[in-house]
Amino acid sequence: MDVYEVIGRRRDVRAEFTGAPLDDETLRRVLQAAHAAPSVGMSQPWDFVLVRDPATKRAFHGHVHEERAAFAATLAGERAETFERIKIDGILESTLSVVVGYDPSRGSPSVLGRHAIADAGLYSVCLAIENLWLAATAEGLGVGWVSFYREEFLRDLLGMPGHVRPVAWLCLGPVAGMQEVPDLERHGWRSRLPLADVLHEERYTRKG
Repeated sequence: MDVYEVIGRRRDVRAEFTGAPLDDETLRRVLQAAHAAPSVGMSQPWDFVLVRDPATKRAFHGHVHEERAAFAATLAGERAETFERIKIDGILESTLSVVVGYDPSRGSPSVLGRHAIADAGLYSVCLAIENLWLAATAEGLGVGWVSFYREEFLRDLLGMPGHVRPVAWLCLGPVAGMQEVPDLERHGWRSRLPLADVLHEERYTRKG
């Protein structure tokens, strides 16, 4: 696949994980792609925690579904009915999970390029996540970003230091297939905006 095909095929996977084994060499290629991401001041502020332990996955799964219920309680009517149909994670079904952390002390105290934009390090971690996601897609693997969690819970669960921010729990592994249409669009939660709606020339202009 060329890069545009990989971008077009990338999906946030939930229900398609098979749980089949993932060989070490393929996993290393995917992680190496993440580690090759650009970073502010070349600080490389990311850490990757590989989670395979079923007990850890079950504990996190339970927490995620408590948070899912809390969000569901804020919805009503059509929104509540739509959300009820949406699967939010593949924690138990995926082969393993990769938790990506952000260490702002990496490269400190003088991180070149971060002095005016404090979040530049966090942006760097997100670039590493996208590299991982695209590499996994090129390998025929699925990735699902779980976002229904409290950072302090995940930090404690994995024994991460207090200054390291857990940015993403990524479910990773072989899949039965990829959906042609993203889940949230398929279930009617939201649709992708046309490029023209978010494109501006020279200056920001309000859209209708």
